[in-house]
Parts: sequence; C-alpha cells; structure tokens
Amino acid sequence: MARTDFDSPWKEAVEQFFQPFMELCFPRSAAMLDWTQPVEFLDKELQAVVRDADSGRRYVDKLVRVFRRDGAVQRVLIHLEIQTQPDPKLSERMFDYYSLLRAAHSERVASMAVLADSTVDWRSGPYEEESLECELWFSFPRCKLADFPDLFLEESENPIAKVVAAHRAAQRTAQDSQRRGDLKWERVRELYRRGWDRDQILRLYRLIDWLLPLPPSDEVDFLGKVQELERKQVMPYVTNAERIGLERGLQRGLSQGLSQGLSQGLSQAIREVALARWGSLPIPLEERLKTEGDLDTLRRWLRLAGTASSLEELDRAIAD
Repeated sequence: MARTDFDSPWKEAVEQFFQPFMELCFPRSAAMLDWTQPVEFLDKELQAVVRDADSGRRYVDKLVRVFRRDGAVQRVLIHLEIQTQPDPKLSERMFDYYSLLRAAHSERVASMAVLADSTVDWRSGPYEEESLECELWFSFPRCKLADFPDLFLEESENPIAKVVAAHRAAQRTAQDSQRRGDLKWERVRELYRRGWDRDQILRLYRLIDWLLPLPPSDEVDFLGKVQELERKQVMPYVTNAERIGLERGLQRGLSQGLSQGLSQGLSQAIREVALARWGSLPIPLEERLKTEGDLDTLRRWLRLAGTASSLEELDRAIAD
C-alpha cells in the first residue's frame, strides 16, 4: 500500500480552511481574530527566515498574517507547525523560529503547534533555558489531534474535523488496506450526507483521497462506489470522483510524457485518465494510441477520456 503523505494535504487544508482550522484546533486564539479582515499566507517570508537546511527533515510550517479584534496590536503573525512524529526538539525549534521571526518582522508573533502523531502520551511542552541568573520559559498552545473523540469528529460541522478523522484513519490503517477502504468510504459518504455545497465537497474529497490512498485495484472499486453514490445524489456532469481521477491521470500522464514529446505525452495522459476512471484500457485502443501522432486527434481523445460516461463509450467514439 502506498505511503501516506501527511504533509501536503495538511498544507492545503490549512490554506483552504484556515478559519475552521483555527476554530477547531485553537478556539481561544480564533475568538481573538477579526475574520472580516484578509488573511495572508507568507510562505516565502517564512522560508527566508527559518529554512532548516542542515536537518534534511521536512516540517509542515505556515506563516499567516492575521488581524486581532481588540485593536491593541492589530497585526499578528501566526507561525504554525504541524508535527506528524514525536520530536523532542520541537519546543526548542518553536522558540528558535519565534526568535528569528520576531527579529525579522515588526509584527508580534504567535507560535502554535499541532501534534498530529499517533503517540497518545507524547505532548511536548514549554521550552525552558537557564544560564547563570537568566531564565527563559517559552510556552505556546498545542493541539493534540489524538485528543478529539471519534464521535465529536463525526458529528462536528467543522470541515477540518473531517480532515482530522481521515488523518487518524490513515494512521490506524497503515497496514490494513481493507479497513482503510471501509473508513475512507465512511468519510466520503458522510460528506454527501452533510448537504454541503459541491465546491466544499470536492475540496474535502480531495484531502480525504490524499490522506487515505488505496492500492490501485481497490481505488478503482472505490471510485465506482462513489460514482454510484453521486448518481443517486443527482450530481450533474462529471462527478467529483471522476474529477479527482481525471486530475490524477492528467498529472501522471503529462509528467511521464514530458520527456517523450507532446504526442506521446498526450497518449500517456489518455491512458492514465482511462485507468484512473475505469481501471483498464481496451487492447484496440492501446494499439491506436501507439500509432496515432496527430495532435488534434489526441487532444479530442483526451477530452473524450475525461467526459465519456463509460469505457465502452470512449472506445466507440475513438473507433469512429
């Protein structure tokens, strides 16, 4: 089973659902913010200050400029870290980053950490330092994802609760693809029961799909179940599951075809889209893709691969 990428989906989740994220993980700080003001993500500024080139490790760090409600000190920089593994140096690193950011910017800095590991007992703590008569004590809020009860995550209307539930499901099923498929189905089916708008369902579907990858054969069966669910929900045009499959296929196919020339890249994209949506490719179609070099024809076939209602329809359309 494919290794779960926790970092990338969490980066996207924080950016797309920042207010719900703060309200779930750091509710006291969220209540202090003026959500009528724009939120600004400062990834380049963060990397310029806290690049950790020596360690070789990756951290999910975000730097966000927000506004307080009380107006005493209006602008604040939130330095957020999502730690997916226990790390005894977390508190010291949070202090180091706080110090660097405070020195580089005129705004106040608020440091916050999400402990997203599966080790229930690991909590981290304040950073303490003593030298002669000088003492330092640096504390920052921490949100432990393992502390959220399953029932709370299931019943919550907060969209980030669904990301947390998928994250924990991924941790629990690292070696059990069948159980992972069942939990992934529960998480996705819940999105449609909520009655959320199409855009929010699609964004959350993407994050859940990212956090809970399945073996290729299981993924094809899973997409079929979601497509059937969406048809019952009367979802128009291309379903969310198909959009995800189309996106995955395009990315895979075009990246593999970059070094092969445009016509071969388009052919590979058609293969990947068909495999992502239906799990197979008819032999006659495969043979035609090997010999077809006309770019306009290949572009038309790629559009058909993304919009055809079935593999048979695609095969017939290309045969005409």
